[in-house]
Amino acid sequence: MNSFIEELRWRGMLQDMTPDIEEHLSKGMASAYLGFDPTADSLHIGHLVGVMTLLHFQRSGHKPFALVGGATGMIGDPSFKSDERNLLNKSTLDHNVNCLQAQLSKFLDFSGKAENKAELVNNYDWISKFSFLEFIRDVGKHITVNYMMSKDSVKRRLEDGNGLSFTEFSYQLIQGYDFYHLWKNENCTVQLGGSDQWGNIVTGTELIRRMGGGSAYALTVPLITKADGTKFGKTESGSVWLDPEKTSPYAFYQFWLNVSDEDASKYIRIFTILDQKTIEALEVEHAEAPHLRILQKEIGKQLTKMVHGEADFEMALKASEILFGKSSTEDLAVLDERTFLQVFEGVPQVQISKSEFNQLTNILDLFGEMTQGVVFASKGEARKMIQGGGVSINKEKLNDPNESPSFQLLQDKYLLVQKGKKNYFIIEVK
Repeated sequence: MNSFIEELRWRGMLQDMTPDIEEHLSKGMASAYLGFDPTADSLHIGHLVGVMTLLHFQRSGHKPFALVGGATGMIGDPSFKSDERNLLNKSTLDHNVNCLQAQLSKFLDFSGKAENKAELVNNYDWISKFSFLEFIRDVGKHITVNYMMSKDSVKRRLEDGNGLSFTEFSYQLIQGYDFYHLWKNENCTVQLGGSDQWGNIVTGTELIRRMGGGSAYALTVPLITKADGTKFGKTESGSVWLDPEKTSPYAFYQFWLNVSDEDASKYIRIFTILDQKTIEALEVEHAEAPHLRILQKEIGKQLTKMVHGEADFEMALKASEILFGKSSTEDLAVLDERTFLQVFEGVPQVQISKSEFNQLTNILDLFGEMTQGVVFASKGEARKMIQGGGVSINKEKLNDPNESPSFQLLQDKYLLVQKGKKNYFIIEVK
């Protein structure tokens, strides 16, 4: 197996690192931490780079610490932000922390007796014990204002005219103390993070040197961008979350299915644990038939299974195939209501009553006054198209407009009508 840094290097996940870190990691098991901001009760895919960094660290035989910023989350990191964020109360932060741990456990091994099992820590546990006077006396005296002002994240906020509150200015000092605390109490010698965190991380190495006379190391990964220059992890409807209540497994899978070929080649290295030989073979296969979207499908498969599990991946896959491949009523019936409506989002809908539905004497009646103008302009048009084999209900082709209706209601209330190859309609029976 590759060393941790070799693994990050070939995956394109290495930005900056302090000198001698490779030698340090080669001496045996080391401990590293990476911080997560608990401003929401779910991680989103923008966090996955950090999560995968910790995952590779653990797979390389080292011990990962996932730090949730219960204290720093009350302040807000000013790094490359244009203005100050809303501050959260303790109960909200506690709820968010518990949710994040559950999601992180899908990637990191927190259980078992292995020496390098992952651990979750919350900086509220030690920062909250400080009084303000103790912190500025025992910690603040070791870092000069000039040193803190030299950080790009601070300079940028001052230069753009928005200014910086003292609360935000103190953030790097608190994050630096986190590193010192974990170094002193957990023998944590490495901090990992995104490239925008470099200034905060080296403040920690400086505190360790000045307060403890010790050495510590830093490593950052690149911030992920899209080939077209737009922001990674955002869609028209907002962030892509790991929580299935915020982003359904189907929508999660679709996000990866829709990334560009250029991005797919980069993302399959960053967001999966497939080895180099497997990825390069997939790239060759993809290049021979790009329209099959082999890379995108593999990324979607790997991540949806990891985040949501096998069953939800199978449902997302089935839902994707319904639009673009052959399927049946049975295939539609396995979808839950939310997934079904997402697959056919934007499709014209019409409602009919249960009594009207129960009184239907033939298929053609369905396209009469109850739905006229939505699916077909008239019964005559409906009859002609059914006879020509151009109409399906729940993916089953209709042949005889005078046939008695025997439809299975999807989710006990929906009929999916397909007119021609691409026109879909939903009839809701209420």
